Amino acid sequence: MAVRQPLDATACSLMVGLCAVWGLQQVALKATAQDIAPIMQIALRSAGAALLVGLLMLWRGERLGLREGHWRPGLLVGALFALEFLLVGEGLRHTSASHMAIFLYTAPIFAALGLHWRLPAERLKSMQWLGIGVAFAGIVVAFSGPSSQGAGGNALLGDFLGLLGGAAWGATTVVVRCSRLASSPTTRTLQYQLLGACVWLGLAAWLSGQASIRFTPLVITSLSFQVLVVSFASFLIWFGLLRRYLASRLGVLSFMTPLFGIGFGVWLLHEPLEPSFIFGAALVLAGIMLVSGYEWLRQRLGHGPRRAMGS
Repeated sequence: MAVRQPLDATACSLMVGLCAVWGLQQVALKATAQDIAPIMQIALRSAGAALLVGLLMLWRGERLGLREGHWRPGLLVGALFALEFLLVGEGLRHTSASHMAIFLYTAPIFAALGLHWRLPAERLKSMQWLGIGVAFAGIVVAFSGPSSQGAGGNALLGDFLGLLGGAAWGATTVVVRCSRLASSPTTRTLQYQLLGACVWLGLAAWLSGQASIRFTPLVITSLSFQVLVVSFASFLIWFGLLRRYLASRLGVLSFMTPLFGIGFGVWLLHEPLEPSFIFGAALVLAGIMLVSGYEWLRQRLGHGPRRAMGS
C-alpha cells in the first residue's frame, strides 16, 4: 500500500482552488436558472462529463465492472447522486446559493452516522457525537432566521431540500465505502454517478416541464464551466490528491468550500445574510470539523499516537 504524504504547498494550493470551484457551482446554477432550470443544467453537465470520463476510461482500458457485480452498487450510487442534485436543483428555486452551500455540505455528518451504523471501525467517539449535536443545533438556528421570504417565496423549503441533498450525498458515501466500489477505480464510481444523474435528472426535467433551454452567452459559459471544470477536472484532481496525500488533512481543508459558496453568493448574486444564518452556519462548520477532523485535531493537540513521517 502506498504511503500517503502530509500536505505540501502544492496540495494546499490545489485544495484552495478545488474548494473555490465547488463553492462556485451553486452560484453558477442559480445565476442561469431563468434560462435553464438547475436540474436540466445538472443533467447536461453530467452527460458531458460522463462522455469525457468514458473516453478517459477507454484510454486507460477500464470498464464499468458489470461482470464483477459492480453494477448493483453502481446503480444505487447513481440513483443517490441523481437524488442529491434533484434536491439541490429544486432547492435552488426557493433558497439562495449561500444557504445551499451550507446545507448541502452537511453531508459528512450524515456519512459519519451511516458509517457508524455499518462499519465497526467507523464508530463515532464522544467528541464526534458532540460535533453532530453542534452541527444540528446550527441547522436549527439557521432555519429559525427570517428566510421564509427569500428567493422563490419559500426559502425555508429550499433550505430543507438542501439538507436532504446533504443526506443523500452522505448516503452515497456510505454505499461506496460498504460495497465493491470501495476497491474500484475512482473513475468507475464517478461514471456510475454521472450516468445516473444524466438519465434520472434528464427524465425529471422533461416530466416536470423544466427541459426548455434558452442559450445565452452566460448559459453556455456556465455549462462549459460545470462540465469541464466542476464535474470532470475537479473530481479527477481530488481523487489524485487522495491517492497521494493524507485524506484526513485534505478533508479538513475541504471545509473551505461552504465559505467560498457563501462568499460567491454574496459577491456575485448580492444575496443577503441574516445574523441567525451566519451564527448557524458557524455552528454547522464547527460541528463538521469535530466529526470529520477528529483525528487531525487529536494529532494537532498532541493526544493521538505519534506517527512516522508520511504515515
